[in-house]
Amino acid sequence: MKHETVRTSAFAMPLTNPAFPSGPYRFVNREYFIIQYRTDPEALRRVVPEPLELAEPVVNYEFIRMPDSTGFGDYTESGQVIPVCFRGQTGSFVHQMFLNDHPPIAGGRELWGFPKKLAQPKLAVEIDALVGTLNYGSVRIATGTMGYKHRALDAVAEAKKLAAPNFLLKIIPHVDGTARICELVRFHLEDITVKGAWTGPAALDLYSHALAPVAELPVLQVLSAKHVVADLTLGLGTVVHDYLCPAAVARWRGAASEILIEANAD
Repeated sequence: MKHETVRTSAFAMPLTNPAFPSGPYRFVNREYFIIQYRTDPEALRRVVPEPLELAEPVVNYEFIRMPDSTGFGDYTESGQVIPVCFRGQTGSFVHQMFLNDHPPIAGGRELWGFPKKLAQPKLAVEIDALVGTLNYGSVRIATGTMGYKHRALDAVAEAKKLAAPNFLLKIIPHVDGTARICELVRFHLEDITVKGAWTGPAALDLYSHALAPVAELPVLQVLSAKHVVADLTLGLGTVVHDYLCPAAVARWRGAASEILIEANAD
């Protein structure tokens, strides 16, 4: 194979048979079960990277069922998303996600920097309750429950929430084990149609696991829960901060110094 052929045809590995296709990535009947809970602010500070700032000491624990997704197929995902601010813009930082399908694990990590690992999440209706579970191997690490469709939510308002920016920490190592790419990435969900949204009484239990540490952001109080069904497109991302760029580091340190000076002046 010619050098130029490699350069122009390279999209993802393996070169001649990529693990996932190119986008756009459209999701039909994507089903969210999101439980928002209050947690330890110090625990949050240990996992949210600068220059992101914490909005409040809460976490959204998510179970997501994706029965029809372009190129990725039929799979389920579960994990933690943290409300944050970036340069005055509110959004969400995806902390860790676990799913049961290789193409979106590979594509999510390589394209956007989604923190995805292989596990066994499930989301289903059991009689009168919406039930989400997450197992890592044979070990249960998360169980969420909510009364099924107790009260309807405003679909327009929920669509606006889904359209808010999301942030990821993309890390790809060099062949010598050092970081080759270390970037803060922003992406949006696009072309969103919310088909239904509901809320109800909810509960969430998280369990300790060495390789799936969801319980390190402990549940202090369940604040709310919702069940949303939507069609949407997963948009590609943009780099908003490069941790390996000396100029970016200098700009961030300079901004932090200015904030400190203003605070001391007050």
